[in-house]
Amino acid sequence: MDYNEKDLAGYPLWLRVWRQVRENLLILVIALTLALLLRTFVAEPRYIPSDSMLPTLQVGDRLIVDKVSYRFRPPTTGDIVVFDPPPQLQIQGYAKDQAFIKRVIGEPGQLVSITNGKVYLSSKPLQESYIAEPPAYKWGPQAVPSGQLFVMGDNRNNSNDSHMWGFLPKQNIIGRACFRFWPIDRIGLLK
Repeated sequence: MDYNEKDLAGYPLWLRVWRQVRENLLILVIALTLALLLRTFVAEPRYIPSDSMLPTLQVGDRLIVDKVSYRFRPPTTGDIVVFDPPPQLQIQGYAKDQAFIKRVIGEPGQLVSITNGKVYLSSKPLQESYIAEPPAYKWGPQAVPSGQLFVMGDNRNNSNDSHMWGFLPKQNIIGRACFRFWPIDRIGLLK
């Protein structure tokens, strides 16, 4: 409702002020409700606190996390996902709501192994132009169980990821990191 002075001319000043305040409060409540619904179900901003995803993501980068796309398709190799820590990490002392960010490497049923500085998916080496350096450790081979993923940081030798704590249950995924909005000189879609 929009009240103008002519419509309220016969009313006392306090009532005119109250109606304007009430209208502004209603607009504020609607805006906050919409923002909360968008953040809960559609997308939310996130901050990168560590260097585990270097060089793709820098400490301090700010991202938009898409919460909708995985309702229509499963996570695939190469996706950068944000997730709540699995039970293995919670046992180590990480809070249940302390989000992690890693790249999906292995999907259910795929055989993952890491040897001689390369990651292999079903015996084929992954082409990984996005990593900081080749992994300096051996892991697997092990098949990714149903309903889980194998995830790794792009900074392979400085990342607390699946090679240390195991597979990620899909239900822990918050969403897909899709867009960097800060810093301005690196704004853009994440691939």
